[in-house]
Amino acid sequence: MRIAVASKSGSEVDQHFGHAERFLLYEYNRGNPVSVGEVVVEKYCSYDPEHPFRHRQFDAIVAALAECRVVVTAMIGEYPLAELEKAGLKHVTASGPITAALQAAHSAACGCACAGCP
Repeated sequence: MRIAVASKSGSEVDQHFGHAERFLLYEYNRGNPVSVGEVVVEKYCSYDPEHPFRHRQFDAIVAALAECRVVVTAMIGEYPLAELEKAGLKHVTASGPITAALQAAHSAACGCACAGCP
């Protein structure tokens, strides 16, 4: 299962969905996460107090994460969360080490009915 993680540090889940300028990509297989790269994106949040939905940026992020089943971020707004779900991506909110977050994301998305289960 392919999982995307919003991380600035590279070792922790430490980015809000709207602030992420990259997502680290992992393949989770039999409890062994393997880094398979990253995608660079234009951050979604514009810091506009009116906070309009930015379709172009959001759609580009979804396209960049098309091979993923789950997106893990430290936070996400309600509307982008609903739009991610409409696009067929599950979301998990987490913080701390990426390895633990990947296990939680896999469990939330799969229920251990796939080849990624330990």
